Amino acid sequence: MKRALKLIGVGIGVLALIIAIALISISASDIPSYEVTKIDFKLSSSPESVARGEKLALMLCANCHMNPKTNKLSGKRMMDAPPEFGEIYSQNITQDKTYGIGNWTDGELVFLLRTGIKRDGQYSPPYMAKMPNLADKDINAIISFLRSDNPLVTADPTPDTPTKPSLLTKLLCRVAFKPFPMPAEEIPLPTTDNTLELGKYLAHNLDCFACHSADFKTNDYLNPELSPGYFGGGNKPLDLQGRVMLTSNLTPDKETGIGNWTKEEFINAVKYGQKKGEKALTYPMMPYPQLTDLEAGAIFEYLQTIPPIKNKVERSVY
Repeated sequence: MKRALKLIGVGIGVLALIIAIALISISASDIPSYEVTKIDFKLSSSPESVARGEKLALMLCANCHMNPKTNKLSGKRMMDAPPEFGEIYSQNITQDKTYGIGNWTDGELVFLLRTGIKRDGQYSPPYMAKMPNLADKDINAIISFLRSDNPLVTADPTPDTPTKPSLLTKLLCRVAFKPFPMPAEEIPLPTTDNTLELGKYLAHNLDCFACHSADFKTNDYLNPELSPGYFGGGNKPLDLQGRVMLTSNLTPDKETGIGNWTKEEFINAVKYGQKKGEKALTYPMMPYPQLTDLEAGAIFEYLQTIPPIKNKVERSVY
């Protein structure tokens, strides 16, 4: 018996040593890199695509990349990133050829936006949003905007501040967080006369589901509807002071969700941050005045069709 216990103790000690060595090795290494696929992408730019791209970039990119000192998308410290992920900085995505994306090809930008893999092969962890399900026309629109003469993206020589990922981030990037595949087929943009498909498209691709489902860690970004607690709220994003701001239940449950809301109430909340009888909605729930009433209303109509989840979430108000 003593010999068996001694062998077990030695085995546990060896295993602990192996784990310790592995963690030290991971801690000393960088975020994993992957093979880069060359994408043959022909940009089709027009005043309409640039305007569409600006609208999308303001909703999807500016919140993280807008530098208040430069008033450009030149990057900043992401104060709302969970501290356990490390010290996170967004990158300069202006047209500067040294510090921004001025020397990136359109294909390299497409590959990054779709997969999360940079042109040097390094993977961008989950704190950079990816767009695996965005319509091809909208990908084209975003890149058209990034190449435009809009003051937000004209060249700015602000150097990137290197992100300092934590051991947890480095570990998760090896076991859980992986690049997304490039779409095998063209992704169409829903038409405005197909309200439910348009609402579903916007609810998924504006990342509404990501915040309003149960947890960022369990979201299914390729198949959003399979995310646990899909739109049931209770997720825990942070505000700019690092405080948890619980997300609301947006399912049509009449007691704990938005089953008793009117379309007008929903539009006012999404576009202007106004909620009847309550204080205005605050960060990280940003108002989206860029949306038309038709688009915001389409999101509401889609949400009324999803399975209700009874999950009472007390609003975080500071």
